[in-house]
Amino acid sequence: MNGASANPSQNWLLRANADLTPAIIARAIAKRLKKLGVDADTVRRMDERLAVVDAREQSLAQISSGGDRQPWFCSGCPHNTSTRVPEGSRAAAGIGCHFMATWMDRSTVTFSQMGGEGVSWVGQAPFTTEKHIFANLGDGTYFHSGALAVRQAIAAKVNITYKILFNDAVAMTGGQPIDGTLRVPEMTRELEAEGAKRIVIVTDEPEKYDGAPISLAPGVTVRHRDDLDAVQRELREIEGCTVIVYDQTCATEKRRRRKRGTLATPNKTVIINEAVCEGCGDCSVQSNCLSVEPVETEFGRKRRINQSTCNKDFSCVKGFCPSFVTIEGGTLKKPQKQQRGDLAALPPLPEPTLPLAEQAWGILVAGVGGTGVITIGQLLGMAAHLEGKGVVTQDAGGLAQKGGAAWSHVQIANRPDAIHTTKVDTAKADLVIACDAIVGATKTTLQVMQPGRSFVALNSHGTPTAAMIKNPDWQFPTGSCEAALAAAVGEQGLGHFDAEQVAEQLLGDAIYANPVLLGYAWQKGKVPLSHASLMRAMALNGVQVANNQAAFEWGRRCAHDLAEVQALFAAQQVIQFVKKPSVDELVKRRVDFLTGYQDAAYAQTYKAFVDKVRAAEAPLAKGTALSEAVARYLFKLMAYKDEYEVARLHTDPAFVEKISAMFEGDYKIVHHLAPPLTARKNAQGELIKRPFGPWVRSAFGWLARMKGLRGGALDLFGRTDERRMERALIERYTACIDELLRGLSADRLAQAAEIARIPDAIRGYGHVKERHLVAASAKWDALMQAWRAH
Repeated sequence: MNGASANPSQNWLLRANADLTPAIIARAIAKRLKKLGVDADTVRRMDERLAVVDAREQSLAQISSGGDRQPWFCSGCPHNTSTRVPEGSRAAAGIGCHFMATWMDRSTVTFSQMGGEGVSWVGQAPFTTEKHIFANLGDGTYFHSGALAVRQAIAAKVNITYKILFNDAVAMTGGQPIDGTLRVPEMTRELEAEGAKRIVIVTDEPEKYDGAPISLAPGVTVRHRDDLDAVQRELREIEGCTVIVYDQTCATEKRRRRKRGTLATPNKTVIINEAVCEGCGDCSVQSNCLSVEPVETEFGRKRRINQSTCNKDFSCVKGFCPSFVTIEGGTLKKPQKQQRGDLAALPPLPEPTLPLAEQAWGILVAGVGGTGVITIGQLLGMAAHLEGKGVVTQDAGGLAQKGGAAWSHVQIANRPDAIHTTKVDTAKADLVIACDAIVGATKTTLQVMQPGRSFVALNSHGTPTAAMIKNPDWQFPTGSCEAALAAAVGEQGLGHFDAEQVAEQLLGDAIYANPVLLGYAWQKGKVPLSHASLMRAMALNGVQVANNQAAFEWGRRCAHDLAEVQALFAAQQVIQFVKKPSVDELVKRRVDFLTGYQDAAYAQTYKAFVDKVRAAEAPLAKGTALSEAVARYLFKLMAYKDEYEVARLHTDPAFVEKISAMFEGDYKIVHHLAPPLTARKNAQGELIKRPFGPWVRSAFGWLARMKGLRGGALDLFGRTDERRMERALIERYTACIDELLRGLSADRLAQAAEIARIPDAIRGYGHVKERHLVAASAKWDALMQAWRAH
């Protein structure tokens, strides 16, 4: 029912551009019933319900959670590379995971029905000065009807390049086999027969086409995926329809096959030396990958590889940074999954008073797609079925399986006829299990809550989102999410703790966080199902039954006495941030570091300058913000990572021990570097990294011992533009701080501290650092201009 025929004036009865909630439908029906004429009691009840809905919507307008969990390509997804377009071009999207490129920085726009990919260009082309576009097309869609779109483009003689991803699976809806028998060679022959002007295969494994049993169409060439940009630039200059067949298997499908033993796991693992990493985020730019995660260290934010989610695509290694190391051979040591607490040894818990559920009891499970949100809904549904109760479940996910926001609506009642909707309606949630704070605090989730009625069981653990790819300084909005939830249900209606920490510390794996939350909510008396039926539902699920049941019990204990549970693992837990370090502690640590970096005299130069700033700031009695900023960022500039320092950090015993702790068996360490004196350059004039085997570690040892040459006449590396720039930055910064000290006053401290923090934005190596320096210098000049104008 969309009301289009009844409302030709576009006064829609029900919206046509999004899903329909029970409240939207109820409002439309109430409006029509009033026009038809109903009794006063019905009108009163309708008005009361609509007043609740209106009040909820008005209150949501005042709430901001400060976060969003947007669906994204899976780690290692071929789309991370294939959807890139050359500068000056744009692409069209269609059906498939590649549609997500429309909200990425990929110059991709528009949308079409299946089989209409790129066809809109046929109508647009005669009326624009734009000469060419790219169109993304999946192999499943190509077999279904996308071949007709290519045929139409060829017939219309428009300039278009189709990028057909052959990923060997219908990835968007769960990795089903493709409905078709064509492989890449046959596809090229079909496209050639249709009249494609030129066909190029781009793949991460070009060698597999050597001696292929089925020959490619005449004139088809095979290129490595590293050449994609060049290939696209070539094809966009050719008149007519050209095709790139991008051949790379779906990353998630690869993961499934590796688990089943039908696909070999690459004998290579990527790690990052966090000490070498500059936190510039270029690895995220190159890979577009969610497995390259931020990590906070004493020396600022860095990057690390989440080995549990990494699908071994290796695109991140292209980031222009020498911190990337691949371990070839050996195997990752399996984490110890021992339970630290003994449930059997603990005293029994009191039984909660469970809800009666004479009316529909609304439960909404909200979290990240692919982490078991839907599973919790299914467990609740099965437990209700076992008890003979009425139950309706509806999952709302879509692209959420790609790391976006996912929901499972569950309604339980003693009688089936007490349930009137498939979704939990506005202000009708009795329980919200917020497995993720960001999804829990979205307006979609907040809308179902009502103060005095709803209870929220919140996992406060901060899981990174795709925002970190665009913004290396992105921070998880824990505070704003919790504030939004507290505003929605009241402080008494919110129970929150780090469920992932509990699961990881007591069960050895964060994957059990969701059943921990379920147990927490049940013990709070917010689930109208018996303990026995829930345990039976987990047993019937047949997956990690004992661990899931134990997680449920630990969740119960968290609800009963959270501090007692946390005390079980607090002694063993590594605490990263006990307290904010004092300026004395900051300086001492950095003096020690600079002594190892160069020598004691160099370190003393640093300390003397910081002491001068502290002496100027102290009389103002306004804190130590300026001294702290100078202590951090003068150090950053003075400890610039040249060849000697990179060699020293890579041969640091702490890094070697880290590798030994992670891997076992016979392995070798491979570094990925771009030595400025010997590295090749790409078309943009940027240095290209290449792998260096274990022998380079011996060279590192010699190079690290040659640090005394730094800045001297015999320093060959010191003559490059980058090294000259880094030394000049130290001089510029100290001169700038001296100028600030001459005009320092209590009311100008904040402004001075902001200027002193400018080097934080100067990150990376080579052309990446140069790009960041240009942006930082513009801000630096503007701030100094404002300072001098004071």
